[in-house]
Amino acid sequence: MKLISFNVNGLRAASGKPGFFEWFLASGADLVALQETKARPEQLGEEILSPGPYRSYFSSPTVKKGYSGVAIFAKEKPLGVTAELPGDKWAQEGRLLHAELKDFHFLNVYFPNGQKDDERLDFKMGYYEAFFEFAQKLRASKPVVVCGDFNVAHREIDLAQPEYYSETSGFLPQEREFVTKLIANGYVDTFRHLNGDLTEQYTWWSYRGGDKRKNNGWRIDYFFATSELAPKLAKAWIEPKIRFSDHCPIGLELNL
Repeated sequence: MKLISFNVNGLRAASGKPGFFEWFLASGADLVALQETKARPEQLGEEILSPGPYRSYFSSPTVKKGYSGVAIFAKEKPLGVTAELPGDKWAQEGRLLHAELKDFHFLNVYFPNGQKDDERLDFKMGYYEAFFEFAQKLRASKPVVVCGDFNVAHREIDLAQPEYYSETSGFLPQEREFVTKLIANGYVDTFRHLNGDLTEQYTWWSYRGGDKRKNNGWRIDYFFATSELAPKLAKAWIEPKIRFSDHCPIGLELNL
């Protein structure tokens, strides 16, 4: 089973760039998870809603238009799809889709960015904890695969200039600790599990200062799988040459 995750930073903008749908269909993925779609389904044409063999599912924010949003494109209909975390506080920004599949729960998440101010950082940390509790409850029934933009680089190896960003949201100790907590509780960072400590492996680059050209990036997009699935992990990769966004796609293959 092949899975793709991609923060498109605006689905209408990304899909309007030459080659987007060719890349999308050529990926051959069984599931494609997109983050930061910034669009409601009614704003999209049929080419975007139903590309080739895929059916789509969306979660869009209720508090602000043109913001956030996630989508899942599936070749086979999931057993069920639900949007958002439980609780009104977390269910307004279009940040999560949960697709229940035969072999595992699939979670597509766009975690909050905490750089705006302390209040927003607090919201981000609260979202992390609410998400962890939700994922743990799902795990009681079957394994969990989580993908998306986590808005945090876990280790110094996961960004180009760790010393420069040590006091910046996205690399703060408490944010990094959330990823450490996931791993300690049996959530496997699939890219590191299968590829080891490869350097200069990033998934996001600022548009400023030629960061993409210089590869001054961050690895903030992940696939995690609970340890029950570890023997089934076949391949995990990053696609830095795909440039429809300031992020790039990442992929995971499982032998189920």
